[in-house]
Amino acid sequence: MSLSSSTILNEENSQGPKRNTARLGSLELQTPSSFQDNPLQKLQLASQEVLEKAKKSGRSKCPRCSSSRMFYCYTCFVLVETVPTTEIPTVKLPLKIDIIKHPNESDGKSTAVHAKLLAPDDVTIYKYPCIPEYKEKRHEVALIFPGPDSVSVKDIAFHLQKYSRKGVCDTDDDCSKEPFLKKARVEPTEEKDLNECNSSNMNEGTKLKKIVFIDSTWNQTNKIITDERLQGLLQIELKTRKTCFWRHQKGKPDTYLSTIEAIYYFFVDYHQEILKENYKGQYDNLLFFFSFMYTLIKNAKRGTGKE
Repeated sequence: MSLSSSTILNEENSQGPKRNTARLGSLELQTPSSFQDNPLQKLQLASQEVLEKAKKSGRSKCPRCSSSRMFYCYTCFVLVETVPTTEIPTVKLPLKIDIIKHPNESDGKSTAVHAKLLAPDDVTIYKYPCIPEYKEKRHEVALIFPGPDSVSVKDIAFHLQKYSRKGVCDTDDDCSKEPFLKKARVEPTEEKDLNECNSSNMNEGTKLKKIVFIDSTWNQTNKIITDERLQGLLQIELKTRKTCFWRHQKGKPDTYLSTIEAIYYFFVDYHQEILKENYKGQYDNLLFFFSFMYTLIKNAKRGTGKE
């Protein structure tokens, strides 16, 4: 049995009916404008021959739950029998990642599993309401989520000072006097201090150790983002980029990224803005599965005249 793009889509759609919602983790099937130029062609990826072979051989069993899957099992977070682990690239990340997955997020439609498969030592996926306690580590943890109090990647080091145990306050009572997410006002005269702070932190190594992502539809994020265990974390907003996800929702901005895209773009920015190093494709393989499926579906759409 060979695999077609409809096989992938049918497997995802079998998880449940389509929902008319924007998503952080995945979006309903539409054709994003980026399908026209395929920006993923510039990625420096490992050979995808193993995926081509698996596509031709068809679905295979998950070694843990024995479910029939393509490429990987999205419930067990493992590769299927026809995809050898040795032929799949692994990515070493400079920070740990926690992904908080909404319980109603369809496993088959989520790209969060890609991160776990490709960076297994650095990625942990939790299903809400299971969330780690970050209270004692808020000086080294940040949450990727847009909002009025979110800061840019390049300003992480400066703003994390407020969360340092030796910085903002000595006790929780002192900290409770002001909301943790209150964005510091930076006057012109403070620009030099901010830049010096960033420079100093680059030399010493930033205190940031973990990034939290939410994998959920946009209309379901409120339940997670308002959870008391996430309150007080520094929020980071990514630069505006267009999604390549094939489930982009019609009528919604094409800047709504899938989870794996958000993770990838964060580390590209982090590498350049925080580590101050030239980016040479170090994290491109985070899109190993994503780019393969993108191309597969793009070609299928072209064949049917729906591109």
